[in-house]
Amino acid sequence: MEKFKPTKNLITNILWFLVIFLIISAIFSLLNPINYQQTQVSLDELVEKIKTEQVKQIIIKDNKITATLKDNSQIFTFKEPTISFIQLLDNFGVEPEQINKFSLTIKNTESQSFWLYFLIFGILPFIFIFILFWLFSKRIRGTGMEIFKFGESRAREIRPEKIHPRILFKDVANLKEAKEELTEIVEFLKNPKKFIKLGAKIPKGVLLTGPPGCGKTLLARATAGEASVPFFHISGSEFVEMFVGVGASRVRSLFAKAKKNLPAIIFIDELDAVGRTRGAGLGGSHDEREQTLNQILVELDGFEPNIGLIVLAATNRPDILDPALLRPGRFDRKIVLDLPDINGREQILKIHSKDKPLEKNVSLRDIAERTPGFSGADLANLMNEAAIKAAKANKKQISQQDILDSIEKVILGPERKSYLISEEEKKIIAFHEAGHAIVSHNLPHCDPVRKISIIARGQAAGYTLKMPEKDKYLHSRQEILDNIASLLGGYASEKTFLKDVTTGAANDLKQATELAKKFVCQYGMSEKIGPRTFGKTQELIFLGKEITEEKDYSPETARLIDNEINKIINDNFKRAQEILKKNKKAVKEITKQLLKKETLERSEFLEILQKIKNNDKTNS
Repeated sequence: MEKFKPTKNLITNILWFLVIFLIISAIFSLLNPINYQQTQVSLDELVEKIKTEQVKQIIIKDNKITATLKDNSQIFTFKEPTISFIQLLDNFGVEPEQINKFSLTIKNTESQSFWLYFLIFGILPFIFIFILFWLFSKRIRGTGMEIFKFGESRAREIRPEKIHPRILFKDVANLKEAKEELTEIVEFLKNPKKFIKLGAKIPKGVLLTGPPGCGKTLLARATAGEASVPFFHISGSEFVEMFVGVGASRVRSLFAKAKKNLPAIIFIDELDAVGRTRGAGLGGSHDEREQTLNQILVELDGFEPNIGLIVLAATNRPDILDPALLRPGRFDRKIVLDLPDINGREQILKIHSKDKPLEKNVSLRDIAERTPGFSGADLANLMNEAAIKAAKANKKQISQQDILDSIEKVILGPERKSYLISEEEKKIIAFHEAGHAIVSHNLPHCDPVRKISIIARGQAAGYTLKMPEKDKYLHSRQEILDNIASLLGGYASEKTFLKDVTTGAANDLKQATELAKKFVCQYGMSEKIGPRTFGKTQELIFLGKEITEEKDYSPETARLIDNEINKIINDNFKRAQEILKKNKKAVKEITKQLLKKETLERSEFLEILQKIKNNDKTNS
């Protein structure tokens, strides 16, 4: 059970209650003082002591008579409220000379008691209730009272004068074409008359699309920084609440705020959260998300294009957006952001290494060559992981090796050094990875082998790292077949050299099967079936993922597809086996070195192959 930890607010409230309680207790103590060593006597006894001159002082407070005797002891008694103390003594026959023998003090506290009781029972309860209400309202001000602000926009307003330093286009590497498109937006916000004179209308909405991490949000911030205008940033999911109409109200509030701060930029991140195709999910036209989308469409139509308000939006799922959003007059300019090429990756690495001390031999170009497919966010994470690795080793500078090791960590996950495996399993993994490496090396369309390791990383017990020498955008038919054979290389190696197979090849088989299916059904590369596609994927938009696949072909064609996929898998499995049989010495030597060193770099891998080749020439 988790140990209870009192919060700071709870402790403060308890202290307040204790202070109030002590004050009230003190007041009651004043009203009712505790008198020690006092003895109650009758009036006759008090009069007798007065007559015998034993009394030194008498204090009369309301109807209570307190007498201090000459031995400093105290006694008290009470009189009737209708008779005075002097008249009482006269009735008991006390002479005036006897009265003069002691000091007499009379205290009238009726008026004081009235105001004190009025203060305690008339005013203090209201003060106490007010304090409780104030503490309670302060506690709920940030939660319960927010119910009255549900309809207000939750966009974060960023003022250019409050951001130091501002993000500019120079801080965004790569994306040259996208920055050129957005430069027009910046020029319009700075000098709208230049466009208005020629009758030009600047686009109301600009949609940034691209894969995650490619710099959509960063580019939007840079646009606002270049234009030096207020920037209202909100996510599409922040519009929608469980209450119907709240999203639409927030849209109205957002546009109203922006129009009060013209010129301005509204940026809606993850637009697909609220802008998906209407009528394709649950709830029909009364769905809260669709109501919000309708309001966005209305607001985009509701302002003139040249008033100085630009709406930027970002999404990595443009295919599921409602067509009404994309028509001219709304988001009529679409800017596609791609993953960076090798030059772009080098520029991004330079930006993210500015504040990091690098060793002189660090080559960012080499790092860029080894990171194809990395987004800007991936590269930022890569440099951060390298800095963390260097700091853990108590280094003052980041080395090339730190960055190279971080590439593997980003791709595959951290090393699992505590992952203990037996020598037999280590041997199986070594043969498996050696099979991948040899098959890949001997197929001309496979990417070069960069590293082989039997050290567990992430979910993999071992890995063969392949990296292309240059960026690729198209893949040929033979390249796909070679990649399928490369994926089957580990499975073929186990079966060829160990005469058995293990579950370690499960992921390889899955990837090979999916690639063969795409080869036949999507790429139209099968010579037997021909150049056409098969199957229509139906997507339930409200769930945001593929659910079913509609078959637009006959059962006979399905049988042909299955046969063709099986043939591709089997043919390439045989190719992998033939390559391994021709290179038995290489497979065994690489396996031996892996068991010894656990990791082989590209140079070591090529050196082993060259050594075996030279030995074969010498023997022949």
